[in-house]
Amino acid sequence: MPATTFEYESGATAESDELGESGGTVDAVVIGGGAAGLNGALMLARSRRSVVVVDGGTPRNAPADGVHGLLGLEGVPPMDLLGRGRDEVRRYGGRVVVGHVVSAVPAGPSAEGDPRFKVTLSDGRAVRARRLLVATGLRDVLPDLPGLAQHWGHGLVHCPYCHGWEVRDEPVGVLAVGPASVHHALLFRQLTDDLVYFARGAGPDQDTGLDEETRARFAARGIRVVDAPVAAVESTRDGRIAGVRLVDGQTVARRVLAVATGMRARTEGLAGLNLPMQDLPGAMGRHFATGVAGATQVPGVWVAGNATDPAAQVGASAAAGALAGARINADLVTADTDAALAAARYGSVDRVSAGPSVTRRAGRL
Repeated sequence: MPATTFEYESGATAESDELGESGGTVDAVVIGGGAAGLNGALMLARSRRSVVVVDGGTPRNAPADGVHGLLGLEGVPPMDLLGRGRDEVRRYGGRVVVGHVVSAVPAGPSAEGDPRFKVTLSDGRAVRARRLLVATGLRDVLPDLPGLAQHWGHGLVHCPYCHGWEVRDEPVGVLAVGPASVHHALLFRQLTDDLVYFARGAGPDQDTGLDEETRARFAARGIRVVDAPVAAVESTRDGRIAGVRLVDGQTVARRVLAVATGMRARTEGLAGLNLPMQDLPGAMGRHFATGVAGATQVPGVWVAGNATDPAAQVGASAAAGALAGARINADLVTADTDAALAAARYGSVDRVSAGPSVTRRAGRL
């Protein structure tokens, strides 16, 4: 089979066959190359597991200037952090492939009943794996307001812990989208004395409403409430936020806007796994439902990071990926031991399950 050339996100290239289709079954495929996926892959590669990371190259935090709240790496640009992570995974023999998964399905178990999966990319390349780690992350859903989306990741923020220090003491407006926005406003009030709460921030067709107790609490903290519906976000000539225009034509000057986004796990290509999903309270999003360490109801499949924990920051997502990677390796160790015991008793062996010397050869893609 002729080799094909694909590009890594870092710009380097490598020669590959069809991602293992002709070379055997790899121990694990990680779908998603963010903090969770890469840290899971790192744990597996350091355990001498053959692992392939498939990443589309569009992380959730790409628009941000820096990653915050990550000890030792405070302020590192998101793409720099991921570049370091990819290099570390490769250092231990892992593979990082740029591509989009269009299908991930069970492929029939081994003779011993060990799970198998087939992952296919949009260009037709495929890889078979014994285990899957889904770390696809999520998409933030913004209110459909004219002029809003262009400011995402800069003047428009969502997380007081990710961006709060950077917008401290600025005139901040909170666009209400539901009950969670009340708590959101109180968190941002910690960062600025000049805070306006737009009670109908999701547009003229939605009224989030505020009861008298909440209004009293806001008043006690000096939070101004605007009840008129929001029509659009106005920008300065140099592309910054100028203010919020209301349906009555008035514009409330603001430099920063905060909004609690809807958060939806990325599920493209994963329908064939039949992974259970769970809704967030208040119709704020949807994510994969998981148990301990990201285990799912589907044997052989784990989920880590924002795809199952939408509120997790980079550090928490990386930690979840590491834990899932360790659990996957432990599961593989059990399967390898079961296969070795069966071979010792009955004189047959599944070569893919025979240990690191065989699995690593099978994983040379």
